[in-house]
Amino acid sequence: MSAYNTPMAADVPLLQAIFDFHKKIYLLSQKLPKKDRFGIYVALEKLSLELINLIIQTAFETKQEKIAPLKKSRIVIETLKRLLRLMNELNIIPIKNNIPLQANLQEISKMTNGWIKYVT
Repeated sequence: MSAYNTPMAADVPLLQAIFDFHKKIYLLSQKLPKKDRFGIYVALEKLSLELINLIIQTAFETKQEKIAPLKKSRIVIETLKRLLRLMNELNIIPIKNNIPLQANLQEISKMTNGWIKYVT
């Protein structure tokens, strides 16, 4: 495969969706109390960054090798959903912030599952 046929990670729409999600949770940190910012929120942000890494990795793999990081991504996405739900139930983040974040994760999940179907 020549350098011209290598997909650029920046050209992956899923990556842009994850960047947008990460920007929102990053900005949300400024509004959180210190105890929450350095508790469960750290796990949320760390998983979001891991998801960015997994999708960039996927973009540069061959078609046959894409499935493993995509499956890991799906697990990370589900974990993010659960953490957001927990943060909402604990009143760490207001519902007005939670609903758009959950919607973003639903879209990211759909895009990831679509990519999995494409490569299998």
